[in-house]
Amino acid sequence: MALTSASICDFGWNARDFSLPGVDGKTYTLADVRGEKGTLVAFICNHCPYVKAVIGRLVDEANALHDLGIGTIAVMPNDTASYPQDSFANMKLFSRTHGFTFPYVIDGSQEVARAYGAQCTPDFFGFNAADALQYRGRLDASRTSLVPDARRDLYEAMKQVAATGRGPQEQTPSMGCSIKWRE
Repeated sequence: MALTSASICDFGWNARDFSLPGVDGKTYTLADVRGEKGTLVAFICNHCPYVKAVIGRLVDEANALHDLGIGTIAVMPNDTASYPQDSFANMKLFSRTHGFTFPYVIDGSQEVARAYGAQCTPDFFGFNAADALQYRGRLDASRTSLVPDARRDLYEAMKQVAATGRGPQEQTPSMGCSIKWRE
């Protein structure tokens, strides 16, 4: 497990479109998941201890963001040949076990992760209603163990995006396992 920090927010670049298969048998595009007030694209996987530590809170935050008009999609970018625990079958189990209420899709070619500049799992990209990047930060201060009463960084940032179209100027990058790129 290589620890990686995500880059800081490069405000304003537009979300890249995609067409990726979901664990529910549907194919999803950006338009399918876009919320009225914005969109959260979360790069996650099944095996990373950082993702495992936050997945319950991520599901809760996605539900809360839905109520604010923010759509969410989770993208699994890892090389499944080298990391079979991230296989599509295991993605189905992972999403079911954790009660995902948003699409969980696989980026088998890794083209979407590259287009977004994703670096780690989890890596969060928050866009406003015009698809302009406004948040590239962490879920909260927790890493592999829960920080009690941690500020809800992702939720608060996306709440601001939903209300104003702009994200906070100060953001703390996400930290997690490096994306497992194919050679």
